[in-house]
Amino acid sequence: MNFSSDNAWGAHPAVLAALTACNDGAVMAYGADAVTARAEAVFRELLQAPQAVLRFVATGTAANALALSQIAPPYGRIYCHEDAHIETSECGAPEFFSAGAKLITLPGDAGKLTPETLAAAIRSGESEGLNGGRNAAVSITNATEWGTVYSVGEVAALAAITHKAGLPLHLDGARFANAVASRGASAAQMSWQVGVDALCFGGTKNGAMAAEAVVFFDPARAEGFDYRRKQSGHVFSKQRFLAAQMLALASDGLWLDLAAQANARAARLAEGVLAAGGSLMVPRQSNAVFARIPVELHRKAQAAGVIYHLWPDPCPGGDDMVALRLVTAWNTPDEDVLRFCALLAQG
Repeated sequence: MNFSSDNAWGAHPAVLAALTACNDGAVMAYGADAVTARAEAVFRELLQAPQAVLRFVATGTAANALALSQIAPPYGRIYCHEDAHIETSECGAPEFFSAGAKLITLPGDAGKLTPETLAAAIRSGESEGLNGGRNAAVSITNATEWGTVYSVGEVAALAAITHKAGLPLHLDGARFANAVASRGASAAQMSWQVGVDALCFGGTKNGAMAAEAVVFFDPARAEGFDYRRKQSGHVFSKQRFLAAQMLALASDGLWLDLAAQANARAARLAEGVLAAGGSLMVPRQSNAVFARIPVELHRKAQAAGVIYHLWPDPCPGGDDMVALRLVTAWNTPDEDVLRFCALLAQG
């Protein structure tokens, strides 16, 4: 029973079949092939953004770092949540690839920024003058690092403040599919239609082997990005193998179906936690459950081989309750979910 991360699980059969299908024969390298062209076109259709510039990279860190370095200068200030992946889990990649842009972290309940906090921070940044650098961009994550999901209205409110300040809005969408599935809106309604300027559309956590898309909705913002991507080592000689993965996910709505499956399994885990006398630290809105369970149940789960991360506590210590994170994938076995819930119910 592995609930450590959606990264722990494999690629969808349709993705593997797509890789096999594009393996035959010889095609032009570095993305000058029909599979890559088709994948880019299909994603523009999916996003209802025919003018968007879309490029594929292999990791979410690369997607975020390259997108942010494209829209923020070395002396820029990038506002994000204090628990954002770009702050906690990317080894300084956004700062490195932007050659020095500074992440300005902001608090917010359940992993979300609020309009009031963002507006105040932007005003403060504007008053810093030359010594503090220039306000450059805002980055949000949807679904967030706490598994919560910004609504269409919430993204629109943050975008309005961002744009009023003359800044672009970046969206880290490593679990964008889970967010869209959760809200029942379209990908367009959750991105450019509410003011997102640069989107990192995740595939790896949602059935791909290693593939993400970087999207600039205004082609002018993508000027020179191909050189930046090449310099970072993310223009692959056999680029079609990245594109084929994303094309498979985009075909027939597979990306959304897989995310909905993962979300549903997480919902069942959350129900099991509550039924066993545990509690949720934040509402369950995507494929992640942040919960507190009695220490006895934690020990029983560990003895049974259940895998999950303690979060945010480093260890249970002497507390009566243990904080943990449970993450489901599109192919987390239903039997594992039921077994874990049954184990919790035993008390």
